[in-house]
Amino acid sequence: MFTCKFTTSQTKSSLIKAGVVLLLAASFALAQDGPPPAHGAMRGGHELRFLSRYLDLTDAQKAQVKQLLDGERSSASPLMQQEHQSHLQMTQLVQSGNFDDTKAQAIAVSLSQTDSQLMVQHAKVEAEIFQLLTPEQKTKMTQLTSEREQRVAEHMQRHETGDQPQTPNN
Repeated sequence: MFTCKFTTSQTKSSLIKAGVVLLLAASFALAQDGPPPAHGAMRGGHELRFLSRYLDLTDAQKAQVKQLLDGERSSASPLMQQEHQSHLQMTQLVQSGNFDDTKAQAIAVSLSQTDSQLMVQHAKVEAEIFQLLTPEQKTKMTQLTSEREQRVAEHMQRHETGDQPQTPNN
């Protein structure tokens, strides 16, 4: 079994990233029958349908959320292409038979910067969407976020200690 040890700063960074990404994934998991879409595919119709149902958005709110998500999709597209290229470069380096730590580090730094830009864009749009909500809708969304963050923290704790999730059969 593969295990991974994190330093405290890596764990905090991982939890923050996981929280942002998994918050969106949670909304899709609740809105779909299947698994949540992959990173980068989490915006648009599925999210709007989830928010509309879960938070009972008005038609005006739906239109505003759709406009925000459409704008984000177009501005994030070049960054997602850049992220994809970095992944391809790393794969090529790994498979070249001539691994170079310096090149790998440069690719990793580039990927990290792109990922950071994407996370900021996502967070900005999420904040704008959150401001469109009524106080009751904000409370409901905050509760969903809190529950999801707790599940992520529990998952990370189990991962660090090697514990298996508790099921009725365990």
